[in-house]
Amino acid sequence: MRNLLPLAVKSAWNRRLTLGLTLVSIALSVTMLLGVERLRNEAHNGFSQSVSGTDLVVGARTSPIQLMLYAVFRIGEATNNMRWSSYKDIAQHPLVAWSVPISLGDSHHGFPVLGTTPAYFEHFRYGDAQPLVMAQGKPFANVFDVVIGAEVARALHYKLGDRITLSHGMGAAGLPEHGDKPFTVVGILLATGTPVDRTLHVKLEAITAIHLDWVGGAAPMPGVSIPAEMVKKFDLAPKEITAMLLGLKSRVAVFRMQRLINEYEKEALLGVMPGVALEQLWQMVGVAEKSLLAVSAMVVVVGLSGLIAVILASLNERRRELAILRAVGARPHEVFLLLTLEGLFITLSGVVLGVTLQAALSFALAPLALAQFGIALHPSLVSAEELQLLAAVVGIGMLASLIPGYHAYKLSLSDGLTPRI
Repeated sequence: MRNLLPLAVKSAWNRRLTLGLTLVSIALSVTMLLGVERLRNEAHNGFSQSVSGTDLVVGARTSPIQLMLYAVFRIGEATNNMRWSSYKDIAQHPLVAWSVPISLGDSHHGFPVLGTTPAYFEHFRYGDAQPLVMAQGKPFANVFDVVIGAEVARALHYKLGDRITLSHGMGAAGLPEHGDKPFTVVGILLATGTPVDRTLHVKLEAITAIHLDWVGGAAPMPGVSIPAEMVKKFDLAPKEITAMLLGLKSRVAVFRMQRLINEYEKEALLGVMPGVALEQLWQMVGVAEKSLLAVSAMVVVVGLSGLIAVILASLNERRRELAILRAVGARPHEVFLLLTLEGLFITLSGVVLGVTLQAALSFALAPLALAQFGIALHPSLVSAEELQLLAAVVGIGMLASLIPGYHAYKLSLSDGLTPRI
């Protein structure tokens, strides 16, 4: 057996092109498998941590998922708003540590506009309780200041000092413009990988200001126009908001506060714990990521099938080599072991190469994934779940290698010392 290994190495080197291509095929399959698994986990984490540090999201009574869709992801529209008086009543409750109002309904080139207060930049958290950070500029201070997300700045090529106008309603085109009241870009946020990147943030009073000369906030008043410099003469306190974020003084009080909100007598409200609702929402939209993982697993199976095909195809050409091995003392079971170990070695080498390639790609493509797709990739060591996948790949590779090993065993028995070529 000691003399078989050097001969096997030389034999493999003589077939380095075909075996090398097979190794690369397995490595790319493993890279894809790990890449999809990493993307799946990071997308799940980013989805579930789109808002963190917020104990309750409060809005008009609807389904918890719909409330999270429009309040957190800016998808769809609220079926109803909540009164400003209700917001102030809840915000002043002894259990509440902080509150952030949210007003939605306007847009800019398809990107949602969010009206809020400076408390938003102070208390809003995402991911592992990470705060919002300004890449450039500062939070809004004046009525017609706007702070834009990283994706808005990148897609529309905006910079500090640019003047923009908002559209009434949600959509990319065909909406009436609030053209008489332009906003100035005063801040650009760092990328977060959350819906914040796609949002324009303005003062809550600005939402009221741009609708002063609109009938019921729905359509412009014929023949009436209030210039931007005159809006401060009016009471800009909102009458309604879309939702509010709540932080409590004690996490123990979450269920108590949620019950108080759900039983609020002045209007029908709903309080939702973000983590629970986001996990429910992921169960609905997370089917696709499981399908991607299944496709990746099939790619790995195809790669290992190629390994079997290459080794089996070379067996007829190696019958003389097998006969020589028998002549120098190799037994049939040693020939079987040698071919099996050869396939297992290629599988292991492909796995190692695939892990290395995946780590390099994760490091290189992390900024692009965050900027283009909002997925925050964190280059790290192989996780426990990924180790299980790799162990499964190696196990399947070992089982696959038994097939050419068994055929070599049968050939060595039938051919003996005289190969039939």
